[in-house]
Amino acid sequence: MASPRRAGLVSPDRNTRITAFTAAAAAATAAAALTAAPAAAAPGHPREPAASARAQVDRLFQEAEQATERYNRAGERADALRADIGRAQDQLARGQDRINTMRGVLGAFAGAQYRSGGIDPAVELMLSEDPVEYLDRAATLEQLTDRQTRQLDDLRKEQRRLVQQRREASLKLAELDAARADVARQKRIVTAKLAAARRLLNEMPAPERADYERTSRSGGRDDPAADLPPAPAGVSGRAAAAVRAARSALGRPYIWGSTGPTGFDCSGLMVWSYRQAGVSLPRTSQAQRHAGRKVPLSQAQPGDLVTYRSDASHVGMYVGNGQVIHAPYPGARVRYDPVGMMPVASVTRP
Repeated sequence: MASPRRAGLVSPDRNTRITAFTAAAAAATAAAALTAAPAAAAPGHPREPAASARAQVDRLFQEAEQATERYNRAGERADALRADIGRAQDQLARGQDRINTMRGVLGAFAGAQYRSGGIDPAVELMLSEDPVEYLDRAATLEQLTDRQTRQLDDLRKEQRRLVQQRREASLKLAELDAARADVARQKRIVTAKLAAARRLLNEMPAPERADYERTSRSGGRDDPAADLPPAPAGVSGRAAAAVRAARSALGRPYIWGSTGPTGFDCSGLMVWSYRQAGVSLPRTSQAQRHAGRKVPLSQAQPGDLVTYRSDASHVGMYVGNGQVIHAPYPGARVRYDPVGMMPVASVTRP
């Protein structure tokens, strides 16, 4: 028979000692918690630890940036709709002019027919001094009647087309109203997030706030242009020009909804930098993600666009040596950061 120890059994004396030890440990833990609780909780409005406050500010800035990209997308949609509506209005005006011209031609022809339609054709033939001339005119009149029929059919088609164009223009106007409302809604979200972040910053003790402001503006450097990677080499002319433009923007502030030149949001910096190279990029980081050929991060070259997070709500420009230039978030300035500063969604070569 196995011994009690081998069978996993514990003697009553040892069980008693374990129970007593566990109770003592629990009592000590409870006492420590009770002793520490008043020190951690201040009456009225408790202030969270600095690290937590900084995390909240960072989160609010990130959410504001995401709302900024939605604002940019809604604005881009509104701009496209305005252009569509402008073209539709031009088409409507031209269509109406064509209809007015057709009506004028048909009206003149109908008037001529009315004025000459009072005499029976047989009588007119008998009274005619030149029957051959009359028959020629009759044949011409028949041809004119056929042409009038075709013109009338064309007029009806043009009227139907104009009605359809007006209906489509009305739908575009309704879409534009919705896009404008979306722009206004996203603007309210951005401003609310930024205001909340600013309130948290103002509640920080002055030294902590100064340290956060310094770090957020320069990525931990006193000079945001210090320790620059070398100028790009071995890349295409337009990519090199875009990198030079982005480097020239170092230290300029993040301004949400802006494409420069005095300030930028993240995608706005990419738009402006490539515009200096003669390349037109989409306005939002989500669209920029698809504005070229995808390449692996391991093959990134200066000028490539690096989008971040699963929703591609942030974008920077790869400049070599494992660095990107980007406009980080509201309250920060254009700066260098490691390409792996947050999860990479894609690398795109415009």
